Amino acid sequence: MVVRAEQLRRGVRFAADLYGGKARGLLDVHVRRNDFARLRSVVDPYPVYEQIRTAGSFVVTPTGHLASADHAICDEVLRSRRFGVAPESSAPVDQAFDRSFLTRNPPDHTRLRRLAAPAFAPSRLADFRVMVETTVTRLLDDVAAAGTFDLVPSLTSPLPVAVINELLGLPEREGTTLAAYGAVLGDAAPGFRSLRHAQQVMVAADKLTRLLDQIIDERRREPRDDLISALVAAEGDGDAPIRADELVPLCRMLLIAGFETTVGLIGNAVDTLLDHPDQWALLVADPELAGAVVQETLRFDPPVQRTGRVSFDETEVAGRPIAAGQWVNVLIGGANRDPAVFRDPAAFDITRTDAGEHLAFSSGIHHCIGRPLAELEATITLRVLAERMPSLRRAGRVRRGNATLVRMPLSLPVRAH
Repeated sequence: MVVRAEQLRRGVRFAADLYGGKARGLLDVHVRRNDFARLRSVVDPYPVYEQIRTAGSFVVTPTGHLASADHAICDEVLRSRRFGVAPESSAPVDQAFDRSFLTRNPPDHTRLRRLAAPAFAPSRLADFRVMVETTVTRLLDDVAAAGTFDLVPSLTSPLPVAVINELLGLPEREGTTLAAYGAVLGDAAPGFRSLRHAQQVMVAADKLTRLLDQIIDERRREPRDDLISALVAAEGDGDAPIRADELVPLCRMLLIAGFETTVGLIGNAVDTLLDHPDQWALLVADPELAGAVVQETLRFDPPVQRTGRVSFDETEVAGRPIAAGQWVNVLIGGANRDPAVFRDPAAFDITRTDAGEHLAFSSGIHHCIGRPLAELEATITLRVLAERMPSLRRAGRVRRGNATLVRMPLSLPVRAH
């Protein structure tokens, strides 16, 4: 009875915090007119980024922290060793939502990242190239006869799942199940939308953890030539490269990050190309421009829209004093359209020469470890799509997810001929 009473109290507190936060959010948007808060309520965040950048180097968030859409400031904060992804004295992240080295500062960040790095070495990318091209061709073969299809479930989602399966050494069915749970967790990154959503996320987190635990136990008994087996081989206590309780978070992070970024990158690229028929025509005429399309998409409409860094001590950025413990929200989507860096930044131009200055994969020591693989998947997909379906066009309305953290189409109906 005591346990049930405590569970009830927790539930009441959780509900009060959730809906109280929503009420404060509405107040911040509609009464206080806070630009940063408005990012949670708009489908197109780019006009808001422009207002934030016009307001000055920084704007103050509703919680009293800072945000910037200035490219130079964002780059400096991301590169600076005086900022980290968590306060130095912070409590451990909840096990269900721990994203391994993405949520850790050095030296733990360095130690865990080093374990995953060999999986993304140039030699491995050469192996993935054939596998990605074969998978894209097969997926397009499956939908070519129908003519009309939804790009997301038909192509942008199954491709990264297949790549993750190969990376982690998972059977297709097992990897698809893991990716489905991971997608639920990734969708919760901006916060819970309702009590029902919170319950769905917690169930998915529990099932994902259980399944990864089973796979890790299998690799302990029967090692294979895959990344999970390599991580298990490094497991131990004390000075070992990785502890037992760090295995699931690292595998989960690779799963979620590899899925979200690639789905968003390919989906945003195709969606933007269909909005700009002249640019699609350029790609169709020369499919080798696919790599340029990827870089321009990462600049123009990156899947990861923002990240955060916290100051370890008192410092200064662009003349603004930053207190110890002060968070700076790095608005990547806004920085990537800074006119101080990019010529005609609101134009989608796959022939531009300055797209490579984008911050879509972060910068500094937290620069995305999977960037080469995500770019490879997207480049091959766009090249093959242009070659196989040159008459591609819209067949319905695009439906997008929350633009606060990760921006991607959830549904993108297209017609091939």
